[in-house]
Amino acid sequence: MIQWSEAAVALIKQAHCSNLPYYDDFATIRSHYLSLTRPDGALELYHGGLRAKTDQGETILDHVDYCDYNDYIHEQVKSWTYMKFPYLLSLGKEQGWYRVGPLARVNNCDFISTPKAEAARVEFKAHSGEAMVHSTLAFHWARLIEGLHCAEAIKELLHDSDILGQDLVAQREKRMEGVGVIEAPRGTLFHHYKIDENDIVTKANLIVSTTSNNQGMNESVRQVAAEYLSGTELTEPLLNNLEVAIRAYDPCLSCATHAVGKMPLQLDLIDAQGLLLDKLIKHSDGTIERAIA
Repeated sequence: MIQWSEAAVALIKQAHCSNLPYYDDFATIRSHYLSLTRPDGALELYHGGLRAKTDQGETILDHVDYCDYNDYIHEQVKSWTYMKFPYLLSLGKEQGWYRVGPLARVNNCDFISTPKAEAARVEFKAHSGEAMVHSTLAFHWARLIEGLHCAEAIKELLHDSDILGQDLVAQREKRMEGVGVIEAPRGTLFHHYKIDENDIVTKANLIVSTTSNNQGMNESVRQVAAEYLSGTELTEPLLNNLEVAIRAYDPCLSCATHAVGKMPLQLDLIDAQGLLLDKLIKHSDGTIERAIA
């Protein structure tokens, strides 16, 4: 698996570097980044502190206890969508949005604890020429670096004394409130629950990775539209480019069902007066329908 993962990293690097104008510029935006890190700054997936950095690589917050997430992250509600818009409280609603996921984790950490993945991270970061890598399609490169790290970590865990031990149950005091945060494959995942004396959940709040990437996906779609939309007509290439931009974030709405190539998508082209000029629908079977003449 380590050998396979190394080959995967080499393949995505070749694909990226063979067409730099496309990979560096397509749907690319500048953003802040949020992820977990270890106390020493290493990449962490399961139990660390929250770290956020600006698009310039400057630290906004570092190794914050995730149980206090609500002191640092709030969510904005907008009238036109059910999805919320998380933001860093210190920067406000307009400037405080951020991205999570593989790109954020590899950008934010100081190093990766396994040697082959760390060498790949150093090469990845050097590619950008600045403190942070912002290419939206670089999510895929970062994702494969993490895959290499996980393969190396699995080899270490196979010899871990705790995993090989016989103590299978941990005794803990009952708590009425709990906060859990991990790095899911698509990004930082917050779960916060309160229960009553009958173990009934009385409050639940989740900030899932796709929600954190909500504004980032919108901005990437805006970039694609600015580059590929004529302003008068919707086209199938535009539809395909929008799908490429959205899929880079690995959102729940397209990949959780594992239906490869079956992401229904509807585009509406509306002018400044609110008049519908064109509508293009890609159905789940891949067929394209123009719904307006």
